[in-house]
Amino acid sequence: MSNERLKIENKKGHKLQAYLELPANQKPHYFAIFAHCFTCSSALNAVKNISRSLTNHGFGVVRFDFTGLGRSEGEFAESHFSANVDDLIAVNDYLAKNYKAPSLLVGHSLGGAAVLVAASKLDNIKAVATIGAPSTVSHVKHLFSHGIEEVKEKGKVEINIGGRPFKIDDEFVSDFDKTDLPSIVKSLRKPLLIMHSPTDTIVGIKNAEQLYHNAHHPKSFITLDHADHLLSNTRDSLYAGNLIGSWVQRYFEPEENLMLDTDGEQLVAHLNLKENNFTTTIQTAKHNFIADEPESVGGDDFGPSPYDFLSAGLAACTVMTLKLYAERKQWDLQEVYAHITYSKKHSDDLMLDLEKPTRIDHLSKKLTFIGNLDDKQKQRLKEIASKCPVHKTLQNEVIIDTELI
Repeated sequence: MSNERLKIENKKGHKLQAYLELPANQKPHYFAIFAHCFTCSSALNAVKNISRSLTNHGFGVVRFDFTGLGRSEGEFAESHFSANVDDLIAVNDYLAKNYKAPSLLVGHSLGGAAVLVAASKLDNIKAVATIGAPSTVSHVKHLFSHGIEEVKEKGKVEINIGGRPFKIDDEFVSDFDKTDLPSIVKSLRKPLLIMHSPTDTIVGIKNAEQLYHNAHHPKSFITLDHADHLLSNTRDSLYAGNLIGSWVQRYFEPEENLMLDTDGEQLVAHLNLKENNFTTTIQTAKHNFIADEPESVGGDDFGPSPYDFLSAGLAACTVMTLKLYAERKQWDLQEVYAHITYSKKHSDDLMLDLEKPTRIDHLSKKLTFIGNLDDKQKQRLKEIASKCPVHKTLQNEVIIDTELI
């Protein structure tokens, strides 16, 4: 994926810090906006993971900081719920003017409530997804209930939420009671996906039940089993992002996948060094993949490693070649497994008599055949497995030309 930093002005003149995540081909089919949770920011790992997962489904995604949070201008006291909705509309209008009107809103926690309200005001929004969202806006008031009485006395006070200090005033407190979220959900009439963890201790699962009960079809619910409220486990946020990307395709017209200019080559790989460690997007004319390194070497493990892809190419070519050979021979080969492991091994361990013993690249290929085959047929298939094109390429001397374009 690729990333662009944006500065979006809201209706109060504050500059909102925003990032536009793009597919590697720089040409999104659709646009989406992600609204983060209460007192969080767009830098939360869950926000980034979900946004980037959506780019793999053809979306351009804007993740931004609400007023007074993250790197956006303004005071936190101005970041009451109505202001959050106004910020969403400002981002929506910016996208519509400078790129393309967004069609999907995704919101986490109180951001989920905000996208529901914003979607009711924006005709261009075609679908909404919420994650751990409350069924009422006032639900969030328990987080700062210890400061409400003091606000009434002093007008503006500093409170502690989640171990961090924030200043709030009477407008901030009272605004959370102004929105009738159940009524808005009842009249929304747009495809809605509700995602929630049954073990969420911050916003209980009962909230998801109430949202679902108030919503009209088409509506869907997906449980985020064992996830915490902030989706702090990377696996949970990637799962949520991929599910949203798949779910929403049901409601959008499919579009041709316009790829990056590969300059006549077979594929292109793209790595944004500013945003990622090793996470790399790979695209062919019709397909895209994610490559990464394992966490043990500093990667995020979002996809197979380069050597995993090397092994995958050998494995895929092997089983395809065996299929063709068995069909031509009319043998009863029903299934075939090719297990590949890449490693470095010393020539002595491989019983190779070299003038200068050294460590060399080694690929282990193990085969399993399912079907009514005799030993002679299995041995012949083993021989054929070494004749697949990728196997031959790896055993031949390979010349690689590198040039700048």
